[in-house]
Amino acid sequence: MSTVKVIKGNPTPEELAALVTVIAARANAPQPAAGTDRASSWATYWRNTRTPFHPGPGQWRASAHP
Repeated sequence: MSTVKVIKGNPTPEELAALVTVIAARANAPQPAAGTDRASSWATYWRNTRTPFHPGPGQWRASAHP
């Protein structure tokens, strides 16, 4: 069992109960599976195939043509 210590301020019993509820809910929440935060294959494909923009004369015209 963990201890919650209020360092600064004077929370009401209701505020303290709300804080403990949020901490307990967060601790009991299911953890995401490893590797699920990656971008989709479609997003990764376009990220790797797009050419970077190179500023210079006439580049605004070239930006419309792949």
